[in-house]
Amino acid sequence: GIFVNDGDSEGNNGIQDEDSVQGTATNTLLELSVIRHNRERDDRFKLFEDMIKAMRGAGGGSANWEDVYPLASGPDLSLRCEGESSSAAAAAGEEGSCTMEDIDRDWNHKRAKVYTGSNKCHYVVAVSSHAGNSGSITEREYNFAQGSSVSYKNEIVYRNFMSNDGDEISFDPSGGEDGGDEGNNSENEDLEVRMDLTDDLLHMVFSFLDHINLCRAAMVCSQWRTASAHEDFWRCLNFANRNISVEQFEDMCRRYPNATEVNIFGAPASHLLVMKAVISLRNIESLTLGRGQLEDIFFHALADHMLKSLDINDATLGNGVQEISINHDKLRHLNITKCRVMRISIKCPQLQNLSLKRSTMAQVLLNCPLLRLLDIGSCSKLSDAAIRSAAILCPQLESLDVSNCLCISDETLREIALTCANLHILDASYCPNISLESVRLPMLTVLKLHSCDGITSASMAAISHSYMLEVLELDNCNLLTSVSLDLPRLLNIRLVHCRKFADLNLRSIMLSSIMVSNCPALHRVYITSNSLQKLALRKQEKLTTLALQPSLQEVDLTDCESLTNSICEVFSDGGGCPMLKSLVLDNCESLTAVRFCSTSLVSLSLVGCRTITALELLCPYLEQVCLDGCDHLERASFCPVALRSLNLGICPKLNSLSIEAPFMVLLELKGCGVLAEASINCPLLTSLDASFCSQIKDDCLAATTASCPLIESLILMSCPSIGSEGLYSLRSLPHLTTLDLSYTFLLNLDPVFESCLQLKVLKLQACKYLNDSSLEPLYKEGALPALQELDLSYGALCQDAIEELLDCCTQLTHVSLNGCANMHDLNWGCSAGQLSDLPSTYRSLGMFSSQNFHKPTKQPSRLLQHLNCVCCPNIRKVIIPPVARCVYLSSLNLSLSANLKEVDVACFNLCFLNLSNCCSLEVLKLKCPKLTSLFLQSCIIDEEAVEIAISNCYNLETLDVRFCPKICSMNMARLRAACPSLKRIFSSLLPS
Repeated sequence: GIFVNDGDSEGNNGIQDEDSVQGTATNTLLELSVIRHNRERDDRFKLFEDMIKAMRGAGGGSANWEDVYPLASGPDLSLRCEGESSSAAAAAGEEGSCTMEDIDRDWNHKRAKVYTGSNKCHYVVAVSSHAGNSGSITEREYNFAQGSSVSYKNEIVYRNFMSNDGDEISFDPSGGEDGGDEGNNSENEDLEVRMDLTDDLLHMVFSFLDHINLCRAAMVCSQWRTASAHEDFWRCLNFANRNISVEQFEDMCRRYPNATEVNIFGAPASHLLVMKAVISLRNIESLTLGRGQLEDIFFHALADHMLKSLDINDATLGNGVQEISINHDKLRHLNITKCRVMRISIKCPQLQNLSLKRSTMAQVLLNCPLLRLLDIGSCSKLSDAAIRSAAILCPQLESLDVSNCLCISDETLREIALTCANLHILDASYCPNISLESVRLPMLTVLKLHSCDGITSASMAAISHSYMLEVLELDNCNLLTSVSLDLPRLLNIRLVHCRKFADLNLRSIMLSSIMVSNCPALHRVYITSNSLQKLALRKQEKLTTLALQPSLQEVDLTDCESLTNSICEVFSDGGGCPMLKSLVLDNCESLTAVRFCSTSLVSLSLVGCRTITALELLCPYLEQVCLDGCDHLERASFCPVALRSLNLGICPKLNSLSIEAPFMVLLELKGCGVLAEASINCPLLTSLDASFCSQIKDDCLAATTASCPLIESLILMSCPSIGSEGLYSLRSLPHLTTLDLSYTFLLNLDPVFESCLQLKVLKLQACKYLNDSSLEPLYKEGALPALQELDLSYGALCQDAIEELLDCCTQLTHVSLNGCANMHDLNWGCSAGQLSDLPSTYRSLGMFSSQNFHKPTKQPSRLLQHLNCVCCPNIRKVIIPPVARCVYLSSLNLSLSANLKEVDVACFNLCFLNLSNCCSLEVLKLKCPKLTSLFLQSCIIDEEAVEIAISNCYNLETLDVRFCPKICSMNMARLRAACPSLKRIFSSLLPS
């Protein structure tokens, strides 16, 4: 910790007041923060870093200061930083004392101190080395009545150990207050660290503060007040929109006579402040003001200053009708924006930038031979002649803004072009009288002509003479019908909301950006460029013809409804775009047969192209294709492509498919109900979903499995044309782990049992043609040894077959018997069938301990984890006692079983039990100590039975008894008392 003494413990002279102490501590912490962030760049803070490392312990053990600094001697250790006097070091080495004179002398040198273990200091760092404890000090915390010291990562959190009355507080190594013996106190090493934290460092910190925060910092202490008042921080006096009085401003000017920038825009009595600034600040270079009235005397007073920049905004110059003269030999930047003045005369030989934007003068006289930028935009009262006379007097003019000058004509622009040979930038937007037909601007690089009704196709001939042109903007030129330009340096062109624009012909080897939007009449585009990489022509409803050059890589033609099949030739090899990688043709509803042959295309989007019936892609590098909304596609060929995944399930009319994709791993044909011909050659394919492909036959399946030997997941749900021959072809899939044959007309599963030895998931939902002996190989011959998940929902298997399957296939983890009408009971108990009839060893709670469940038994435990018997209409009884060996069963779902009357379950790991809508349920017995969720919605079971059942469920958190007619929502307290762990009970507001 780093602290400063506020006086000796006996109340002697030298006690500082509270503000001084607060300022000292704040100053010290700020300086330390800067040290921490800059110590890697400054060698003089190396000792401080080593001190922290030593405090934390090197090599995992407690480090001694003598090990780090062997020159130290005596009970107190002195560490001297660079520049510290030897007398200070000697004073620090005296026996455990710290006098007020030392602190005052060090404070005068702007140094902070670190004291540790000193009995006569109020600022202490508890550094302890317990006997026999070799742990690092970072592993211990010391908590005291008034503070603590904790080292964390490479930082130290400092807190003040001060009592309220200023008396001394001593600490023992264990953190006790005034209670440690001298032996323990002797274990604390006395430490003093001095660091040079000069005013220069504080100056650097304050350089990041604005004026408001500098004023706040000045209230901390005298040192901060002195540092914050340094003239380096007040070179710029910014009082914009602030309520400052004339006296205050005069005082600031007197304090900082060397200020170079002043901003008093919006300040009250700004005209008086301006005069004070002009009179007091002789070195002012930049002045910003406005929102007031400036008399002619102000402009005369500026003549003798070093002013280089003057910004006047929203002000009245003079009385509004007189002529204002601005004469200045040093002025370079002058902005008179939104000002009210009748006439203005400017004579500034060094002026380079002049802005009179939105001002009301009717006449302007300029004598500025070096002027390079002139902005008279929105000066609506300036006549054409006034603009011409002002501009032609500036032969060095490079940038001219005459936007919204309604009177300007082509003649004026022609005169300006002849006089100002270096004119590079021209903004003539919103000037209805110009057409540029007779204007020649050969050096022009930027031309903006927004909303110029006089600009027509004839204007392009004049613009074409600007061979240096780089940026051309023609937004909202309503009479423009065509643009044909051959400009070698053109980089950027904009054509937005040009209602009659129909033809675009550009030739520029450097063209890199085109913005064409909302031009409803555009139907032809010819572009020649070696630099253009992206082209977006969205919502060009009449666009039919495109001719593009080889540099394009991305093209977006979304909502170009008139594009026909011929567009495919433009983007195929030989069509002019050999480097094209991304093509977007979304919602181009005139496309019917799309064929692309491209060796560069990587991404293709045909979203919403509802009229496409045939698709042929010969794109060996195509990695992504989007066909959402292509619901009329009938024939598709992807030979070859580099696709990794493809979803054609959104094409219900697809009847012919050919795929050659050497990298494809996922193929979805779900819903292609009329697909009859499919040639799939994907050697890396691992997942194939052909659900509801009712026309797929055995020969197609055999060919697919032969060419795709790595398939792991095969879904053939609702494929009635698949028979035994197709299943025999599965022997070509040695890695098959998931097989879904639900809703098929299979009669024999022997091919599956013989060839799919790695199968883990088998789904046979609604396979009603399977007889009772179809699954005998599973439980009699041990077929499919890796099978873990089996779904027999809505099947026709009898009760005996189901029981034998569940008894013998103990390796199954997920079993679904939903909707099995032939299932009557699920009884895994003894002959008596009731858990209450089991021996006392089974009925005791000790039976449900994890040790008993995992003890070796004569028969192996079942691996079953999830059992679903939803909507089994004839099931009446479910009994799963401990002897059933369902050690891992965690989820049991018996909902919607209307005739279920009795449930007797004792499973140690069961967490979820759903009995909702079992409207006949009367008996419920549970011994499931890990059960967390129980759902009994719409059951007729009474309240007492539920209370007894949940009393053995010690972890139950959620209970749902909504719409249970025999359970009153007013008596929920009984259920909570029966199971204190309950957090949520869902009940309906039924009467008792």
